Formats: sequence, C-alpha cells, structure tokens
Amino acid sequence: MNRNLKEVALLFLKLGSIAFGGPAAHIAIMEVEVVKKRKWMSHQHFLDMVGATNLIPGPNSTEMTMHCGYEKAGFKGLIVAGISFVFPAILLTMGFAWLYNTYGKLPNVEIFMYGIKPAVIALILGAAYRLLKKALKNTITGILGLLTLIACILGINTILALFLPGVLGLFIHYIKKPKKASLSVNPFILVGLLISASNLKIAWTFFKVGAILYGSGYILFAYLDAELVNTGFLTRQELIDAVAIGQFTPGPVLSTATFIGWQLGGFWGSIAATIGIFTPSFIFVAVLNPLIPKMRKSKSIAAFLDAVNVAAVAIIIAVCIEMSKETIVDWRTTLIALLSLLLVFVFQKINSGFIVLGGAILGYFLSYI
Repeated sequence: MNRNLKEVALLFLKLGSIAFGGPAAHIAIMEVEVVKKRKWMSHQHFLDMVGATNLIPGPNSTEMTMHCGYEKAGFKGLIVAGISFVFPAILLTMGFAWLYNTYGKLPNVEIFMYGIKPAVIALILGAAYRLLKKALKNTITGILGLLTLIACILGINTILALFLPGVLGLFIHYIKKPKKASLSVNPFILVGLLISASNLKIAWTFFKVGAILYGSGYILFAYLDAELVNTGFLTRQELIDAVAIGQFTPGPVLSTATFIGWQLGGFWGSIAATIGIFTPSFIFVAVLNPLIPKMRKSKSIAAFLDAVNVAAVAIIIAVCIEMSKETIVDWRTTLIALLSLLLVFVFQKINSGFIVLGGAILGYFLSYI
C-alpha cells in the first residue's frame, strides 16, 4: 500500500471509530481532519462535495469519505476510504448481532451516549460555522440559506429543501446573466457482486434500499419495514433493535443492514447485506466525483451548486438544533455541551476524537451525580 493510501486508511479507520451522532456530525469531524488539519482540499471544494453528495441517494457521510479518499489517492483511495470508514461499525455491529442472536438482548451503552451526544453537537456547530463562512457568497445565498433553515425547522422534506434553493439560485443566475451551459455526464460504472446464491436475495434487498435511500435513519426504518417486516422476514421488534444498533455504534446508521443480515442468514448473511447496501454509494461517488470540478467551472451549474451548498449547511444547522432539543435536557448535558464548544472554538488544535471520548467519560461520571 502506498503512502497516500495508508494515510487514507488510517484516517478513516480512526474516524469510523469515533464518528457518533449521524451524518452532520461525521461531516463536521471530516471537515476538521481533511480540510483544516491535513489540507487535502480547499473549504470550497469540500463544500461543493457536501452539496453534490446531498443530491444523490445513500449515506452522505460515507459518500463524503469516498470523495475525500478520491481527492487524496484517486479511485483506490475512494475504495479504501469507504471501506475503512464503515469497517469499525460493521465489526461492532456483527458483535452485537452475535450477542443478540445468542442472548436475545442488547448491551446497555446508553450511559456513554449521554455524554457523547452533547459533545458531538459542539463539533457540528464548529464545522457549520466554518462552512457557512465559505458558503455565503452574497446576500442571495444568505437569504436562500435562511429560508432553507426555516423550512427544515418547520419539517419540510430535506430533498425539497435542497433542490428548491438550487433551482432558485439557477433561476436568479439566468435572470442576472443568461448564458447557455452544458454538462456532459459519464455513464454509470457497472459493478459485479460475487455472492453466494443463498444470500443473493438478502444482497439484492439491501442493494435496492441503498440505491434509493434519501434521508435519515427513520427513512431507512420505513424502507426496511416495507421490505422485510411486511413480507414476514423480520419482526418489527427485531427491526427496532437493529436500527437502535445502527444509532449507537459509530459510523453510518446503515450498519443496521449488517445486524439484520445476521438475523436473516448468519455471518454470510450480514456480509451480503453490508455489500448490498453500500455498493450503490461506491458507484454514485465514482461517477459524481470527477464531475464536481466541471460543475464548478460552468457558471450556470456553479450558481445551482452555490445555492445547494448554503442549503446543505442550513440543513446541518437544522439537524443540530433538533439534536440539541433532544440531547441537552439538564445541567449535566448543558455543561458537557458548553465545555465541548469551548474546546472547539477556543482550543482548536485539540483532536475531535478526544472531544468525543471526553464527552463519553464525563457523561458516564456525571450521570451518577
């Protein structure tokens, strides 16, 4: 493995081990590591990737790791980054799946999440602040961002909240300076899955979900409920437990698929489900990444992307507000959040992993007071 690939692998293995709190938190930690500390790319390019990634199906934070890996080490970097990021979650989820299959219950880890969640909110706010400074190009993008934030708080569909500002930004661009613009799109890369016949149905089920999945873990729950519970492959309680596992393990919530695959077909079933649900993301990113610089060069597409970028940051802030309402519920979580904010904005060189770990330890001890 060359030096760049090794650096990609080690970084995303680390991030995959500490990435709690959902896509907004994962992207916040990523921004610190790849833009601020390692300078693999500019804030603008990172922001363009965030905006573009929000427009395709799949787990946004996992797809962002693939983009970052591609920027550092090409197509091999894309593969290594994606696998490295999801590996810790898959390994942990397999362990939980085995325990669940053997003993019929989940271990209690909520006491650690109590302190992790407010610490993660601070990391999200830090990243949102830095990205917003770059995303606010002019008064128009500011207004579009504010409208997106309000729309998200009012419960408007996230995809609409992304596309509508993009369309408005493009419309305003044409009004101000009409120009013809074209953008060539590469054909999709075909990927073959080598999988045993007995688990082909599991892989196909999760491939379909991964190919059309937009939104949060709750949307994932709805898809899997239709695909597995309504067809009798899984009980609703098993599905609820699977989604819970995805929520309190680090990395993408789509590791839920690994847990469910184990319930359906043991170890090889979990492998089939994992490959199935993540494969579409590798395909989408491999196609999308080379197009992003071309999108930025086209003035029309750049206007669309600028509006989508500021909308994406607004959505991150909206997620942070919702998380805060659910997480900061007493003086203990308030204290952890404030201390974490102090570390994020004042002591900026502190590793984000230590902030997450510190939140977990502090939450553990404060919960006994």
